[in-house]
Amino acid sequence: MGLIDGKVALVTGAGTGIGRESAILLAREGATVVLTGRRIGLLEDVAAEIKKQGGKAIARTLDIESRAAILEAVSWVNANVGAIDILVNNAGSASKVLNARFISEEEWNSTVNVNLTAVFNLTQAVLPSMIARGEGTIITVSSLAVLNPNLLGGAAYGAAKAGVKNFMTFLHNTYRNQGIRATTILPGETNTPIMDNRARPPLENERAVMLDPHDVARAVLLCASLQKGAMIPELHICPTFMRDTSADIETARWVGAPDDTPDKPKG
Repeated sequence: MGLIDGKVALVTGAGTGIGRESAILLAREGATVVLTGRRIGLLEDVAAEIKKQGGKAIARTLDIESRAAILEAVSWVNANVGAIDILVNNAGSASKVLNARFISEEEWNSTVNVNLTAVFNLTQAVLPSMIARGEGTIITVSSLAVLNPNLLGGAAYGAAKAGVKNFMTFLHNTYRNQGIRATTILPGETNTPIMDNRARPPLENERAVMLDPHDVARAVLLCASLQKGAMIPELHICPTFMRDTSADIETARWVGAPDDTPDKPKG
């Protein structure tokens, strides 16, 4: 018997990294998992792996920058799978331009939409049913960039992840007595595909000391599978070893800087 038998879980960004590992663990403990993301092929691969292990999964594309798409997806799940018991807000993205001096308003808005506004829209979509049933779990993967914002994640990413932490605390303070468990998980550097988009992609030996996505997924499962009367409002998880990120930060500082920026290093 699994820890969350019979529950329905919706996971965003489920095709790779933390989302993939979280979905597999949730399914292993008995949940029917709805896998969402941009690329159906990756989602179908995860669904196949879950079914191979004897679990239940449904793959569905979802553009989380679209409120209409979110509302339609949640309505479809409610009608065809069942009411959502566990929402895992995992999908996220960082801007290409990381320095507040040079990032465009368009790129800022897109980063905030993915990391913050989408969490609001998804939460608003699932909350009425959860409140009506007197229980529900909302887990959002934020970042330790909330506590130490810098050029690794960038200005927009750090601000959005801080905003989502605040929003989750609002949910906890407002709806806990109606049975809603709202948890923020703040991971440090994790070896996921998002690292490939860094201004200076980390080397293999640097990735080796980062968190493994499975580490964070185990935290997601813990928060989702506690008995009904217990919850974890906030959980920090970081690599044991702290690597030197000075080269990454210096490279990121100048992405998007015009060539005539007076203090930009030459060559």
